[in-house]
Amino acid sequence: MAQKVRTAVFPVAGRGTRFLPATKAMPKEMLPVVDKPLVQYAVEEALEAGVNRLVFVTGSSKRAIEDHFDRDPELERALEQSGKNDLLDLVRAILPAGVSCVYIRQGEPLGLGHAVLCARPAVGDEPFYVHLPDDLIRCTEQGCLAQLGAYHAEHGGSVLAVQEVPRSRTRDYGIVALAEGGTAISRIVEKPLPEEAPSNLAVVGRYLLTPEIFDLLEHIGQGAGGEIQLTDGIAQLLERQPVHALAFRGRRYDCGSKLGYIQATLDYAMADEALAEPLKVHLRGLL
Repeated sequence: MAQKVRTAVFPVAGRGTRFLPATKAMPKEMLPVVDKPLVQYAVEEALEAGVNRLVFVTGSSKRAIEDHFDRDPELERALEQSGKNDLLDLVRAILPAGVSCVYIRQGEPLGLGHAVLCARPAVGDEPFYVHLPDDLIRCTEQGCLAQLGAYHAEHGGSVLAVQEVPRSRTRDYGIVALAEGGTAISRIVEKPLPEEAPSNLAVVGRYLLTPEIFDLLEHIGQGAGGEIQLTDGIAQLLERQPVHALAFRGRRYDCGSKLGYIQATLDYAMADEALAEPLKVHLRGLL
């Protein structure tokens, strides 16, 4: 029987240079989509998947993330005294009771694989999720991490969220090839040229990994760009145990890009009953 996944790792040490100057003093993961920061959407998805331990791998100038998930007694007292109980409930619900946060500093920006390796002391010897908050995935039923967890519970092994991308964009992703007639990954390549890509199935920002990945990441050394690539570790993991690709049910927004971030903001606003109609009027005026 597959072991229950209790921990989610959030690599949030990147500087978000595409959004400068907005991210000069604020982490990109704190950029709001309507009324919640990206990192809160990420945490809510993890909580829905049954996680009770959140591990944030941070860098410098990321204190705002810690503050967001910490209690603010002064703010809560002010909201309570002014009778704004609905807002008070929202603030208190950011982090439910029984959920713990661990913050680990990634001393050098040595890549996603290194960020995951930094989380090893907090994760221990059990499977865990990796969630990249700037990949926002909107699901109408079951969240993406919960989908990975359900697949893992039935089949075991590691599970990666994948989606088809245009061949011209394979250089932006880790690309997988599948064994014939199934979901088992037979090969994974980091950012291949379109003519060299084994498929157009791209790994996006959701992973369920078994703890064996840690030993592999510790010994592979630096790869492309002088970084420790998570893709390289997964390529070695394939030789030891099943790694599955799951085509998740949901819409992904690449909020690491300005266009993806704007698209997410518009779509989430249109799903808000209070904002949808006035926003439609505004958009018609623009068009």
